[in-house]
Amino acid sequence: MTPQKELVRPVEIIRRRPQYLAKKPPKIETGVLKFIPLGGCGEVTRSMYIYEYGDDIVIIDMGLQFPEEDMPGIDYLIPNIEYLIPKKKNIRGIIITHGHYDHIGAIPHLVEPLGHPPVYTMPLTRGMILKRQEDFKHLGKLSVEVIREDSKLKFGSFEVEFFRVNHNIPDSIGVILKSPAGTIVHTGDWKFDHTPVNEKPIDVERLKGIGDKGVMLLVSDSTGAKDAGRTISESEIQKNLEEIFKNAKGRIICATFSSLLTRIQQLIWLSEKYGRKVLVEGYSMKSNVAVSQELGYLKVKRGTFIGREEFETLPDEQVTIICTGAQGEDHAVMMRIANSEHKFLSLKGSDSVVFSSSVVPGNEASVQRLKDLLYKKAGKIYHSESMDIHASGHAKSEDIKDMIRLIRPRYFIPMHGNYFMLRIHAELAIEAGVKGEHVAIAEDGEIIEMNSNQFRKSKEKAPTSYVMVDGLGVGDIKEVVLRDRQMLSEDGIFVIIAVVDSQSGKIKGSPDIISRGFVYLKESRELLASARHLVKKVTEETTSQMHPINWAFLRDEIREELGKFLFRKTKRRPMVLPVIIEI
Repeated sequence: MTPQKELVRPVEIIRRRPQYLAKKPPKIETGVLKFIPLGGCGEVTRSMYIYEYGDDIVIIDMGLQFPEEDMPGIDYLIPNIEYLIPKKKNIRGIIITHGHYDHIGAIPHLVEPLGHPPVYTMPLTRGMILKRQEDFKHLGKLSVEVIREDSKLKFGSFEVEFFRVNHNIPDSIGVILKSPAGTIVHTGDWKFDHTPVNEKPIDVERLKGIGDKGVMLLVSDSTGAKDAGRTISESEIQKNLEEIFKNAKGRIICATFSSLLTRIQQLIWLSEKYGRKVLVEGYSMKSNVAVSQELGYLKVKRGTFIGREEFETLPDEQVTIICTGAQGEDHAVMMRIANSEHKFLSLKGSDSVVFSSSVVPGNEASVQRLKDLLYKKAGKIYHSESMDIHASGHAKSEDIKDMIRLIRPRYFIPMHGNYFMLRIHAELAIEAGVKGEHVAIAEDGEIIEMNSNQFRKSKEKAPTSYVMVDGLGVGDIKEVVLRDRQMLSEDGIFVIIAVVDSQSGKIKGSPDIISRGFVYLKESRELLASARHLVKKVTEETTSQMHPINWAFLRDEIREELGKFLFRKTKRRPMVLPVIIEI
């Protein structure tokens, strides 16, 4: 039986309820397109979007999300594909819009369980995907088909075309999906840059032509929706970076994203212009630079790149260091340099340090810690708050409205953003002319159904619980394990080891105690003596009523009573682990 459907509510700013919404919605007819975000609608990361029509499914992007502060030990998170597993024979293809990890990072883990559907993307993105796959040799080789911006593909009932967009990595594309229900435009990550560096500007006439043919649905990037105005051009960034190169007396150390190839190219050009050699540091940055250079996306003169040996022979004013760590990551190169933990790089008072990146939401504290360290040791610190040395890869509000006016969609769904970004983007769409009842905010797992006459949210939802990658484990870390890790990190662990006579139920000798991260044993003798006494009491009272002894029940009783006791005495909740040895 088909579940009851409901119309998508317009964004909350629409005070006046459209008159037809008061009526019971008619049953949606056949020929329905479904849009299902499995990630990227509720966060600026972990992008994975499903388009489903009948028995045909097209997937756009397959990204990862780096862990939040309350996820100790987790490497990253990937989308939950439980919805797709029973339908994997219907997947006609995976399209990747560009080479950032929040769009390609989950590919090694998800392609195999989905039955190895074909992956299609641009040449640079393909190179980056295959390079990353080298770190997952146990998962086998990956086949990735190359497309161009003028390619046309047939995926079952979908006809697929592409259009060039500007971002902050070359070979970024948007996707046009033509289905029997109507045409969909999926922008990917984008911005308008009419004077870009190292790539062509976005083709505005092409976008206008797409809109002229009629578009049912526009799904567009929301990351910059909160920012007023228009995104600054990369050519302006290069002018500002050049001022740093003109004035720097010592080394220039620039931290940026490893995939921000446009910025890396600018730094290489400026280094060559001002007589500097370039040292690249950071595993992911070296990998991306190697792939980009091999495919011709980075233009570097012979002898510009140097290794450690040559670096150590050059005067400071002839060196540029490009490295990872602009987000203050503990083990990235910039933080290791700042902490004097790098194997051969340390800061000098003559150094100019450049942060050529934005601060990813959630990283503010780590970036500030890094800046404090740098201000203590380096000469000059440059960052985007002090001068325009970073341009976002995402369109701001005025550009967003221009895109909507060019495409002129009937329906609109914002994607790639935290909820507040999606909400702001939805409001911009209404300002740009989309009817309020034709705008939907879809959070991860929600299913939007539509055709030319209907636009509604299904009561059915796709599972979107976190799938965590920890070492070689994928999805085996659940919330209970995270809670244990959080407890260990906050209040420590308290282990009590007791030897119990299986006949009498009495404890032999005095229980041993191990405390880590809870209390210092030598200064807590009274507390520990009371804990031992309590364990003896609970054990003897519990076992006296059992024949035979239920050891699992006994451990639970000790854990419960000891946990309460420790909280009363310390107001802390350590993880309590009773170890019972039967004799």
